[in-house]
Amino acid sequence: MTIADHVREIESVWQGNASMRDPYVIQSWRRCLDDYRLDPAVNAEAVILPEGRLKEHRQQAEGLIAIARSGLERLYGNVANQAYVLLLADRAGVTVEYLGDPRYDDDLRRAGLYLGSDWAESHAGTCAVGACIATGEALTIHQTDHFDMTHTPLSCTAAPIYDTAGQLSAVLDISLLKSPVEKTSQNLARHLVTTTVRRIELANLMERTRRQWVLRFALSPEFLDVDPEGGIAIDDSGRIAGLTHGAARMLARAAGRDWRRPEQLIGQPISRFLDLSIDDLPALMRGRPTHERVLRARDGNMLFAHAIEPPPRPRAARQTLPPALRRLGGETPEIKALQDRAARFARTDLPVLIHGETGTGKEYLACAIHEASGAKGPFVAVNCAAIPETLAESELFGHAPGAFTGAAPRGRRGLIEEADGGTLFLDEIGDMPLSLQTRLLRVLAERTVQPLGAARPRKVGFRLISASHRDLRALVAAGSFREDLFYRLNVAALSLPPLRSRGDFDWLLARLLATRQREGRPVRLAPDAAAMLRAHRWPGNLRELDNVLAVATALCEEGEIRVADLPGGLGPVSVRTEDDAAASLRAALDGCGGNVSALARRLGCDRTTLHRRMRRLGISGRLRPQR
Repeated sequence: MTIADHVREIESVWQGNASMRDPYVIQSWRRCLDDYRLDPAVNAEAVILPEGRLKEHRQQAEGLIAIARSGLERLYGNVANQAYVLLLADRAGVTVEYLGDPRYDDDLRRAGLYLGSDWAESHAGTCAVGACIATGEALTIHQTDHFDMTHTPLSCTAAPIYDTAGQLSAVLDISLLKSPVEKTSQNLARHLVTTTVRRIELANLMERTRRQWVLRFALSPEFLDVDPEGGIAIDDSGRIAGLTHGAARMLARAAGRDWRRPEQLIGQPISRFLDLSIDDLPALMRGRPTHERVLRARDGNMLFAHAIEPPPRPRAARQTLPPALRRLGGETPEIKALQDRAARFARTDLPVLIHGETGTGKEYLACAIHEASGAKGPFVAVNCAAIPETLAESELFGHAPGAFTGAAPRGRRGLIEEADGGTLFLDEIGDMPLSLQTRLLRVLAERTVQPLGAARPRKVGFRLISASHRDLRALVAAGSFREDLFYRLNVAALSLPPLRSRGDFDWLLARLLATRQREGRPVRLAPDAAAMLRAHRWPGNLRELDNVLAVATALCEEGEIRVADLPGGLGPVSVRTEDDAAASLRAALDGCGGNVSALARRLGCDRTTLHRRMRRLGISGRLRPQR
């Protein structure tokens, strides 16, 4: 086929005419034209990353490379005499591991079948790695399936590798410099690469979830113990803690769900998908014959299963909750379940999304998870709703020296980079502008951040926790929040109950009250005042309760808070506004002659805390007593 013929065919497809090409090839051609503005008449030469940038990509993928290496070597041993080349590309499309015949290194490097080659569809055009990343499916891009004539001699077959949270993490590609004309000649290559990927994912699951039950399954008993089709990690409460891609497809099919939405699977009870509970797993261990280890999926299909028991945990580790998480609440089943779930997430590197009304303590929970994780780096909290949109980009991503008028002469590290080695907490993520959502998604995908005006990105590694009081799904449906970012964030979900629904209200009340001291003596609640506090609906949640106690402590006499000391509007059916708290605090400040330091001493808090509360309630300046 000549260049002119190839270009005419692509133009014909773009115009909507029928084609014998596979649908994923047609879709890729359209992306190349519509999204990336590529020209099929212009050859896209192979891009090989310089050593420094390649090293960064390899370092980020070193865990997967180590797990995948034995599978790659086994596959290469089976195909080496047929002139195949193996490429392991990361989620950005960069080849981080390569197996090929060194006698053909020059030819392979020119073709891009080499370590460090960048197969992102945005500049390489239609190719197996790029199309696999775009579709999440195993596929073959054969000869003239490629977008331009540079790569048309090649035949490339790729399969996606998913991590234990159901997210695409890498691509395994098997390619030939020259191949038979018929595309079906690569069917065996496709089978071999998908089989290898399945084994890599299972090995990764076993490595990442060593402290949990793992359930392997197959449709036939003959393959159960030698080549299972998938694996599922199950935690002590019977919930899905991780899975392979084959398992994700099977579970989604059984429950009528979408495997592309892993949040519908991760964290869900296994009983929703299989006729199975945590107590049934011992019966599926290897002590029974393979053909007897049978279970039923919710869609009626039968599976043969093999359960692998985790090693026993040290007794103390099973009973001890990290101190930071113990401070979250009292001894109620709901709070204990939240603490246990947060502790389990803290031991992983999964992104956590916290949902709860304003004032329920989302930042406190995020900080507790950070502390419980043992991270050595800092906890960096960012309120996405509080940063002005004009400053948000430089605040989050930083800037190089002289990047814009008024930029710091030496540049500035952004908040994302400040969180390197620690935890980045993005509060009120639903209020982040769409333009910044796109940049954040790139940071999460590539684990690099590029400050404004900087020539090169910088590597960052951090634990991500985000929070919102808004319904992010509704924002996605409304087009104000990126769907792909939502799936990145909503992997491990936690929900904080509102104060009015918490069964440990008295515990919280006692804990907050214990922090309030007046002239060195404890402050106590009169019974009728305590009853009024319990009856209130608390639309402001913990923040409102803290404000009420701060004001009441300032007003009370003889170390006892009475009903008369509580702000007006408290009661079983009324809804107190912040105006009441502001009026009470103004009165207390007035009683101290407008002296903030004196009021801070009286309240038993530091001056900065009091200033912060005053700003939140709209009280500014030094107030003078009324005459």
